[in-house]
Amino acid sequence: MDFLLSVIGFAVDLGNVWRFPYICYQNGGGAFLIPYTLMAVFGGVPLFYMELALGQFHRTGAIPIWKRICPIFKGIGFAICIIGLYVSFYYNTIIAWALYYFYSSFSGTLPWASCDNPWNTPACTNYFGRSNVTWTNFSRSPAEEFYTRKVLEIQKSGGLYDVGGVRWQLLLCLFLIFTIVYFSLWKGVKTSGKVVWVTATLPYVVLLVLLVRGATLPGAWRGVIFYLRPDWGKLLSTAVWVDAAAQIFFSLGPGFGVLLALASYNHFHNNCYRDALITSTVNCLTSFLSGFVIFTVLGYMAEMRDVEVEDVARDKGSPPSSTTAPSWPGGDQLPLGSVCPSRLRGDGVMAGPGVCRGTGACAWEQFPGAEDSEVSGPCISARARHSCSGFGASSPRALPLLPAPRTVPEQLGNGKPNQCPFLGPSLLFITYPEAIANMVGSTFFAIIFFLMMITLGLDSTFGGLEAVITAVMDEYPQVLAGRRELFVLGLITVCFLGSLSTLTYGGAYVVKLLEEFGAGCSILAVVLLETIAVSWFYGIQRFSHDVKAMLGFTPGMFWKVCWVAVSPALLAFIVISSLLDQPPLTLFDYQYPEWSISVGYLIEASSFICIPFYMVYKLVWTPGSLKQRLAVCIWPEKKPRDPRADTVCMSPVL
Repeated sequence: MDFLLSVIGFAVDLGNVWRFPYICYQNGGGAFLIPYTLMAVFGGVPLFYMELALGQFHRTGAIPIWKRICPIFKGIGFAICIIGLYVSFYYNTIIAWALYYFYSSFSGTLPWASCDNPWNTPACTNYFGRSNVTWTNFSRSPAEEFYTRKVLEIQKSGGLYDVGGVRWQLLLCLFLIFTIVYFSLWKGVKTSGKVVWVTATLPYVVLLVLLVRGATLPGAWRGVIFYLRPDWGKLLSTAVWVDAAAQIFFSLGPGFGVLLALASYNHFHNNCYRDALITSTVNCLTSFLSGFVIFTVLGYMAEMRDVEVEDVARDKGSPPSSTTAPSWPGGDQLPLGSVCPSRLRGDGVMAGPGVCRGTGACAWEQFPGAEDSEVSGPCISARARHSCSGFGASSPRALPLLPAPRTVPEQLGNGKPNQCPFLGPSLLFITYPEAIANMVGSTFFAIIFFLMMITLGLDSTFGGLEAVITAVMDEYPQVLAGRRELFVLGLITVCFLGSLSTLTYGGAYVVKLLEEFGAGCSILAVVLLETIAVSWFYGIQRFSHDVKAMLGFTPGMFWKVCWVAVSPALLAFIVISSLLDQPPLTLFDYQYPEWSISVGYLIEASSFICIPFYMVYKLVWTPGSLKQRLAVCIWPEKKPRDPRADTVCMSPVL
């Protein structure tokens, strides 16, 4: 039971709460369930089953396991560990943000419930419980300003060139998170297996409570209809099938080494086939349930705003700006109602004229297809606002948590609606907290909601770091045997130090950079090579024989076909589609400089490059002719060792 809860805790993470509902409604509502189910059946579940079986049979971590499968692919294990470190550098910062919210929730009035705080700007608009309040594309809710201006304080950063100092409040939150992680992992699965009894089950209690509360809110039915309303025409779009495949692969998490590590502590004859089916089903149902939890609240907000659910589910308004009004290039401050002059931007696009309706300097931008339209609103810093971006474009597991940049009003001159949708951050740190703040018993619901977020995040952190710990300790037992506590302390220290840049005023920019390039295409490519190595080099018949030795029966033809052909084809499809679709990297109104994109590519390559480097190393240092070397490098070096002692096996807590 410890094992099952640990795997469920890893597979069910923050991405299930925000990304699946968004992906579902964006790709056809109820119709999206068809490609999602097919991708799960033919891609996600077979790979999940394969990794559990590999870990349980070979009983070792992600690095040394390749000696017993196909030695030349050992670089996959090193790549997995590096990716795990990159994820830990920013994922725990996101949990620290949730902890900050959790602490802030212990108050009679939630701090994001009003516009009467020192960090609020004139653009702050609170429409709950008030009449004659106009909500425009440039309005900003109290919850949004609390997130961007109080929690992140991103207005104090000028971008990656000037990230500013470290936020000591977030530093303290992150220290507490890593302290919990250390004392949950330092003794191995004996401690983490007990902790997951709380962290893996509590989120379901909270989800059910929030679902019941959401279903009783006015307008909840509108959100449910919007969530599930099928758009069958979407099924003809390739992008929908790519999103379905990416969602299921990242959600179940094969390739991160976690399933290998956790399964290696199982009893040899444990029914990993049953565990794979149960965990995959729970994961998918949790995602589906989360959609109802989220969209009942969105329906409630639409009812309160007197707008369509689609308008609530889209991120509209202005990017974060300083209380002190920015200046038009040249330093000119303009009064309300003045005409903003036309100016030539640095990129050669004419900006202006427009009418200044709010505080600050003029910042009218000319938008493609809107040359003849008149657009006005609060004057904010002159930045390009025509791109739609946010965390989560490539890696759902890594939990993107900042809003997409805001754009011009709903209708441009060409009559096309604004297509910048809300993403995960708006949902978890802005939209849902905003709705909670206006419920009866808001403090209670805020506390349990952010407690759920913390536990969901911790479960995934436990699994991700356990994968690194098991892989390295099994690879170097002579050095690390009996020194687990010290090694875990050293690993946690490295992760903490690596996270410091994400705690600065501009740390959100660093988080997005790491999220985009730390575990995107690289992890998909790793899973693809892992599948090829097991199915084609190790051999599907040999692998099936291993499964029979553990479970007493051979995998059916369906599983074999998926492992050999279908799953690799789906992974290749996702990787190629991701590489062909590389949108500009932006956050809020900030466009990432070219040098930062180059750094991102280096981060992405630094993990995957371990695979070809080790292949060359193995071929060079293996004696014999080229043919002999190849034969040695693709043949398992040694037979699986004896099962781990029962004292370290995961067992039920009595």
